[in-house]
Amino acid sequence: MRILKGYGKPKQKKAVAAPGQKLDAYENKPVSTRLDDTVDFIEMLFGGNSDLIIRHFRVFGEHPAVLAYFSNMADQITINVDILKPLMYKPSHLEGKPAEPPQLMEVLLNDALYNSEAVRETELAKLANGILRGGTVVAIEGSGEVLVIGTRKIEKRAIDQPATEQVIRGPREGLIEQLGTNIALIRYRLQSADLRIHSMEIGRRTNSKVAICFMEGITNPELVEEVKKRLSKIDIDAVMDSGYLEQFIEDNHISPFPQVQYTERPDKIVANLLEGRVAILVDGSPLALVVPTVFSQFYQTVEDYTERFLLMSAIRLARLIALVFSLVFPSIYVSIISFNPELIPTEFAVAVAGGRAGVPFPAVIEVLIIETSMEVLREATIRLPQQVGGALSIVGVLVVGQAAVAAGFASPITVVIIALTTIGSFATPAYNAALALRLLRFPLIVMAGVFGLYGVMIGLILIANHLLSLKSFGVPYLSPLVPGNFQGMKDLIVRGPLSWMTRRPSFLGPVDDRKLGEQTEKTLEGNLMDTAQENGKEG
Repeated sequence: MRILKGYGKPKQKKAVAAPGQKLDAYENKPVSTRLDDTVDFIEMLFGGNSDLIIRHFRVFGEHPAVLAYFSNMADQITINVDILKPLMYKPSHLEGKPAEPPQLMEVLLNDALYNSEAVRETELAKLANGILRGGTVVAIEGSGEVLVIGTRKIEKRAIDQPATEQVIRGPREGLIEQLGTNIALIRYRLQSADLRIHSMEIGRRTNSKVAICFMEGITNPELVEEVKKRLSKIDIDAVMDSGYLEQFIEDNHISPFPQVQYTERPDKIVANLLEGRVAILVDGSPLALVVPTVFSQFYQTVEDYTERFLLMSAIRLARLIALVFSLVFPSIYVSIISFNPELIPTEFAVAVAGGRAGVPFPAVIEVLIIETSMEVLREATIRLPQQVGGALSIVGVLVVGQAAVAAGFASPITVVIIALTTIGSFATPAYNAALALRLLRFPLIVMAGVFGLYGVMIGLILIANHLLSLKSFGVPYLSPLVPGNFQGMKDLIVRGPLSWMTRRPSFLGPVDDRKLGEQTEKTLEGNLMDTAQENGKEG
């Protein structure tokens, strides 16, 4: 490794450091007072990059200085107008006043620069990290510190409607890849002084910025500390998406059920923060993580709370039925056809037998083949370009399905059962929960083909037992059903009126558990009594 003048010998390593780790050798090393040493250090780290700009100039026309940044990450207009120009021309109010290097940094920071994102740094590692994050570094001859100025400007995707969470009635804004924009979207909806955002960096090579969001005075402090503790233990080269963090912080790593909820809707994040949960955002990822998570969240949507409770309760109930259908419908069909055909009406049994007359496979093999084909078709539809994906789904469902029935490869009733099951899985709002249920269908089908209805019941008991054992950051996965909580059950299977949900979920242990004001609650009760009295008089 190259030894720089003025910095001495780097720290000794047990093994030869990789190119991406050579900055570690200068951890806690101070910035030299010699400008050439600082320039040599920058060139040693980033000299092979064509977008590295090192601009020499004189501060106030007197003091030699250098300005360094990555041209593709920094805002050139800000650098030229707000940094370079005021540094090269001495302000009128400083005329006649001496400004030597030891005090020059303070003068520049307080009297000359037109940028509010400027900090003084004395360590080489912080100098390098400032450039890597899109900042601009200003070093001056004779000064043992540098200015790191925020000039980051990266082209970003426009804020658009979320692609993974469609709603009919609700906000149309979704998160994007820029962490600063995502935090702004959250603050726009939650203009409260209690909102707290703590930052940390995870990833030895990517140094990905991670933001932990919670509501002070609502969120349980122990939950916040647990989230910080789990995140601080992650030691990995790169964090490319929030999904990397999810796999490290979940309680049970081998469970098919997700114990962390992800979303790209800022309104959904705000709603969870106000309940006492913690949100985790990663710079570069449009999906935020929400913890802790319970199973009931995976069949609830944002518009459940923007429409009237009677309508949305019926739709939520239909959604829950579709969720159960997507798990058990094929296995029940296999068990009844293979072991208990007497459970279905005679006329229907004759129709099923007629449809299966030419099929060469047992029911369990037939269902497994069709289910596997549907999963392959689904994956192919997702991975193909959008213009081709729709055509493939139509061809796969209509042409291949009809051809399989006509060729005697599958019975019509089996195709209908698999189609209803697939539609049921599409009705589950959360993709990761729907994927877990889709995977669990296969062992249930095998158990149904071997043991019949007994196998289905054993499989469901094992799944229920597993759900009962799961926890998300110490919260039981089936809360508020198990352990039972009457207040929480108002928003479990059906969605009660907003006036009923006066308190936050107790299983989150919120500091302030009251959601609805006492005066509003009394007013609603009075309105209900007045309406009842008027109806009594009319009767």
